[in-house]
Amino acid sequence: MGVRLCCGDHSGMMMAPRRLTFLLIIGFVWESQLVVCREVTLPTGPLYRVAGFPLSLPCTVSGFEGPRTQDFEWFLYKEGAGSLQIGVVSTRDQGFPYTPFQGRVRSGEVRVERDSGDQARLVIQRLRPDDQGRYECYTPSTDSRYQGSYSASVVVKVIQDTLLITHSRILSGQPVMEGTELQLTCAASVQSAQHTHVSVTFGVRGSTDSGSLGHNLREIISLDRELRVTPGRGGSYEKRYTDGEITLEKKSGDGGRDLYVMKMSVLAPEDSGSYFCEAAQWILDPSGQWERIAQRTMELGNLSVQPLADSLSVSVVPVGEVSLQPGSPLSLTCQVLGAGWWNRSALLVQWMRRGPSGGVEVEVARMGPDGVVSWGDDTSRGGGGSMEKEADGRFSLRRFSAHPADAGVYRCAVSVYAGRPSPEPSSPATLTQRSDGVTVSLRSKDVSVSAVVVLPRRPLLKRGSTVTLLCNVSVMTTGPAQVEVQWLQRKEDPDEKEETPSEDTKGSVLATLTYDGMSRIYSNGSDLSVDRISAGTYRLRIFSALEGDQGYYQCQAEVWTQDPHGGWYSTGTKTESAMVRVYLYARVADLLLIPLVVGVSSALFVGVVIIATVTCCFMKRLARQRSQIRK
Repeated sequence: MGVRLCCGDHSGMMMAPRRLTFLLIIGFVWESQLVVCREVTLPTGPLYRVAGFPLSLPCTVSGFEGPRTQDFEWFLYKEGAGSLQIGVVSTRDQGFPYTPFQGRVRSGEVRVERDSGDQARLVIQRLRPDDQGRYECYTPSTDSRYQGSYSASVVVKVIQDTLLITHSRILSGQPVMEGTELQLTCAASVQSAQHTHVSVTFGVRGSTDSGSLGHNLREIISLDRELRVTPGRGGSYEKRYTDGEITLEKKSGDGGRDLYVMKMSVLAPEDSGSYFCEAAQWILDPSGQWERIAQRTMELGNLSVQPLADSLSVSVVPVGEVSLQPGSPLSLTCQVLGAGWWNRSALLVQWMRRGPSGGVEVEVARMGPDGVVSWGDDTSRGGGGSMEKEADGRFSLRRFSAHPADAGVYRCAVSVYAGRPSPEPSSPATLTQRSDGVTVSLRSKDVSVSAVVVLPRRPLLKRGSTVTLLCNVSVMTTGPAQVEVQWLQRKEDPDEKEETPSEDTKGSVLATLTYDGMSRIYSNGSDLSVDRISAGTYRLRIFSALEGDQGYYQCQAEVWTQDPHGGWYSTGTKTESAMVRVYLYARVADLLLIPLVVGVSSALFVGVVIIATVTCCFMKRLARQRSQIRK
């Protein structure tokens, strides 16, 4: 069983004769399996505790016989009183406490708290200076024999409470905007002859999800007794501490007090609540364990954080609809109100446009948090314009010469990075809000256009020859106009039964002749060229055509016109021709490659025909000659 032997047991065993010694040893071994030695333990002293704060003394008993639940009794031996016992409290006798403790025991200020059957602790809720002395924990015997130790004692020193905590200001309770910075300062000090440390914690009795103040307590950040900063585990405090949004710093203050400054650089709505600062005094007990011996809390007031969504508004000026002539300037202004703290909150402002007939919304331009402007799609980038920050909360978009491609519904989208003047590119915005749309329309000229593809008549097209296609375009409009022509090809599908594909089947773009005469070739196969050979005739040539050039061809025409400033722009008027088929015949050299068997068969057949014809003609001539001789 490994039971420990108690002192004084079987002390005369070594003086007996050998036989008796042998018998005694056997009896001792058998008896030692049954003997248990009671032992009572308390923390190692002396223990220094602060007047006015709790004392907790755990007492443990082991090696006992009898029931698992043991009784405990505490006595106090005051300094200078010799062996005079003062009964403090007992687990089995309600009349046990002596007069100095009777009232305190009845009120619960002095009590026993049982941790288990063999462990209980003496708790004095508020220590008094005269509670100092030597405390004894005694366990009444339940053993068959009186062996071991039945009590233990520890000296408790009660020192004066010198922990002080103050604050620099109290929160007013007035609502503040989301993203605002909060700074709170506490001063704490301890004057003690013993070596003690101080820890400071800032916390909040936070608001519930419904927005009302609740009783849930959350630690925001702490500076522990070893000067280590630790963020609170509730909510998002750990991440915000890692991101540098929550800090705690210790500074030297006046009068020997240390200042503890907490900063929350970006307040969020969930930070609403009642704030407090807590200072604790710690001492290292002889057992090597740190114990908190004093604690004091200072209320710092209530804080209400107003969500950014409740105050932020984004609008565009002018409102409703803007109607312009082509070439006129376009100016729109995005107004942002309610973001506040312009020098502390970065903004991402985007201008978005959706076409007059709907479709996908595209980004026209954006101004990032760093003030850099970038343009969206190719149409926006090439249209000529600017985006500027006119003042805090005012962002303009200008087009120097508006064209039909600029028509559509414009919106301003604003993303606010509350409390972060320089957010990381990957940082999410606190809030994004979009304005109502303003419709921009342009009164364009009446334009009509038609296009026809022509395959000029000529000898049969053969592989390797040049294929020429003409696109005849007719435009009706007022003022100057130019045409941009695209050539498209749809290759033949061997499985397609129709002679020509349906009109909604689009081909791939081969080449483009822009309105200003620039040619763009997209084909990676045959050698191509496009040009304009007359006012309304555009030509596509395919040199050394191959079998892959067979298929259906069509042209598309788009009309461009000139604005009052001399700039050219697309009217948006387009048309496409019907498809024409290009088929390539085999060359003469290819036709001469006749298989040998076919050639031989053909030669024999021709020879027989010739011989038969010659024989027939010769016999007829001979017959005529014979008839003439007879006459």
